[in-house]
Amino acid sequence: MKHLGAEFFGTFWLVLGGCGSAVLAASFPDVGIGLLGVSIAFGLTVVTMAYAIGHISGCHLNPAVSIGLWAAGRLPGEKLLGYVLFQLLGAIVGGGVLFVIASGKPDFNIANGFAINGYGEHSPGGYSMIAAPVAEVVMTMMFLMVILGATDRRAPQEFAPLAIGLCLTLIHLITIPVTNTSVNPARSTGVAVYVGGWAMMQLWLFWVAPVAGALLGSSIYKSIGGQKS
Repeated sequence: MKHLGAEFFGTFWLVLGGCGSAVLAASFPDVGIGLLGVSIAFGLTVVTMAYAIGHISGCHLNPAVSIGLWAAGRLPGEKLLGYVLFQLLGAIVGGGVLFVIASGKPDFNIANGFAINGYGEHSPGGYSMIAAPVAEVVMTMMFLMVILGATDRRAPQEFAPLAIGLCLTLIHLITIPVTNTSVNPARSTGVAVYVGGWAMMQLWLFWVAPVAGALLGSSIYKSIGGQKS
């Protein structure tokens, strides 16, 4: 159960830290951190948790990552469901804490933005339903390739958290305008449940696309990075 607890608190931190930076600090008057700051914040949540719990659970913090690692033979199948469930729980609790904090502001209106992922009219830049899944699939594919490569026993292990965190930062720098960046079904669910309505209606894409991208990335890495017997 320790590994499940680690995934719970790790994903809790990712949602609170990453989405919290977007909701509370991104556009704060005069001194807001902007898109660059939000991108860095998401990367920092992964780096800090990788060093804190990587030795306990592997620090997946993401159902798509867990599924991709399972497909790559890095996670036993009997552990997969537990990882996904506790990641979801951690994300929802993290979203709940963020909601309590954000709603402490007198003019808070959840309809004005709660770090929700979306496409079409709900995309930050108005990107289409074609652009959104392409971005999510490709970015998650690359994320899995970086994760699998950085954690390969042939790679320098002490730098793996930095490589993975920087990759997530880069992904956010590219795709925040497109979908608000998911590449993580738990992160998307953790805030969507508090908004409801359109956020829940569009949530399916932020499960399907990241999982598809993770499986694709896993397959590609196995083909190019697998060792010859």
